[in-house]
Amino acid sequence: MVVRRIEAVAFDIGETLVCDDRYWASWAEWLGVPRHALSALVGAVVAQGRDSADAIRIAKPGADVAAEYRAREAAGHGERLEESDLYPDVRPVLSDLRQAGVRVVIAGNQSARAAELLRALDLPADAIATSGEWGAAKPEREFFDRVVGLAQAVPERIVYVGDHPANDVGPAKAAGLRVAHIRRGPWGHLWAGSAASAAADWHIGSLAELPPLIEE
Repeated sequence: MVVRRIEAVAFDIGETLVCDDRYWASWAEWLGVPRHALSALVGAVVAQGRDSADAIRIAKPGADVAAEYRAREAAGHGERLEESDLYPDVRPVLSDLRQAGVRVVIAGNQSARAAELLRALDLPADAIATSGEWGAAKPEREFFDRVVGLAQAVPERIVYVGDHPANDVGPAKAAGLRVAHIRRGPWGHLWAGSAASAAADWHIGSLAELPPLIEE
């Protein structure tokens, strides 16, 4: 048997590296609805396989999410990303992978502004990019082709880590990458152990589980 060493690991952003709690709390404040109400709506639309932005449209019927986003930015309540938003295992695991000679990249469905905020955190990563910068978003094949380019390795030597079966597991596997599905956030927990996530090469509950798995 030929063992193909993993040369690069690419990480999704939301609910893989970054906890979305404060993100949704800020939206609840902006919309003028209780935090638990918006959280419940997010869970409901996730369970139905819908875009989480639909929770905003339900909380504010007829809302144009893009327009609301611009209005928040103009009012000084736009995107923020702080050290406290990172899951505790992020920095140590990314550092361990790099020290082991694995290229670390971050690529997810986020705005161009989110990419700027991530870079400002000076994470131990070799490259950071978002769908907002690329003009291509998951689950599109172009997004994962760009991930391969960013990783600078052939697809079968790249692991993509994400929480969403439809956006991460299926399309990454279709692009030839190996996949680690993380049980984190509403999507990760809801579909853990489901047929939708079964195609993943590994199933993890923490990023700390990843380095020894890919070494094996």
